[in-house]
Amino acid sequence: MISGGGTGGHIYPAIAIANAWKEKHPTSEILFVGALGKMEMQKVPEAGYKIKGLPVAGLQRSLSLENLKFPFKLLKSLTQASQIIKDFNPDAVVGVGGYASGPVLYAAQRKGIPTLVQEQNSYAGLTNKILAKRANKICVAYPEMDRFFPADKISYTGNPVRKDILDLSGKREKALVHFGLDPAKKTLLVLGGSLGARTLNQAVLKDMQKLESEGYQLLWQCGKFYFQEMKTKLADSGLKSIHLNEFIREMDLAYAAADLIVSRAGALSVSELSLVGKPVIFIPSPNVAEDHQTKNAMAYVNHDAALLLKDSEAVGALEQKVTQLMKDDKLSEELGKNIKNLAKPNAANAIVEEVEQLIS
Repeated sequence: MISGGGTGGHIYPAIAIANAWKEKHPTSEILFVGALGKMEMQKVPEAGYKIKGLPVAGLQRSLSLENLKFPFKLLKSLTQASQIIKDFNPDAVVGVGGYASGPVLYAAQRKGIPTLVQEQNSYAGLTNKILAKRANKICVAYPEMDRFFPADKISYTGNPVRKDILDLSGKREKALVHFGLDPAKKTLLVLGGSLGARTLNQAVLKDMQKLESEGYQLLWQCGKFYFQEMKTKLADSGLKSIHLNEFIREMDLAYAAADLIVSRAGALSVSELSLVGKPVIFIPSPNVAEDHQTKNAMAYVNHDAALLLKDSEAVGALEQKVTQLMKDDKLSEELGKNIKNLAKPNAANAIVEEVEQLIS
């Protein structure tokens, strides 16, 4: 059983673990448990797996009447999770973070079923810190996580990522054709996540004229919340080397085309980018719990494996940072090499092996 979700950063590693398990154990049953109304209820069935939903939800940070419902939803979720575990009778339960993983792992631990926690970030979430006390194994993506978890339970596996980005060799030509890019120009890839990042979009709008005049082309994922607005403003600008996308599905091709990448620093993005091995400028989102994106990024910056640009400084400073890197081949090569050295390409299989040991 695999539980958790809420964001792609939780869901895609969970699916990668399930796929790796299914490859080794094709006859075994896998059941996901998520939170009703969250994206895992759509994404998991699309990946070919069954999922059950719990009514659990998180506390709102602002004063809200929704918070009054929290204890009742939690109690109901604990009861339902206990029944789901009784009916499915799993040999092991993996929690990937997100609202649903709390009740499910708690119920499994009370029944004496082996549990494994997978923490994607460099700063552990509250739910995982609580669950880790009774978990049998904790798989982490960053070193020095014994600040949060018992050292004897930790396995440094990395974050599971999509298979198609494990090898980008030979894909650049196909990528240039796919996105309609000019082979003679250097390509900047800007990623704000599937929903988009306002700061990144505003920074691109401000600097896209300069970037094009410098001779660069831009492959830009702006997110669905901002697509129409960005499309209108780009059309009004008359620029020809800015390639706008609401969402990029062929991420392996986008990475293959890029000479430089600008990205938020969510756990999954950071793990993917380490495998890609290209120079990266991280602009961490300030709107996340415990400022964990900055901590994710700094784990790489401290190893000379990426550059960091603060969200508050991005609008107005992006072009200068991009141009600096585009014109410094030595620094770009060093950053690409160092970030690749931090990659963990076999994370999903490593986690599967930990689950196998728990069961045996």
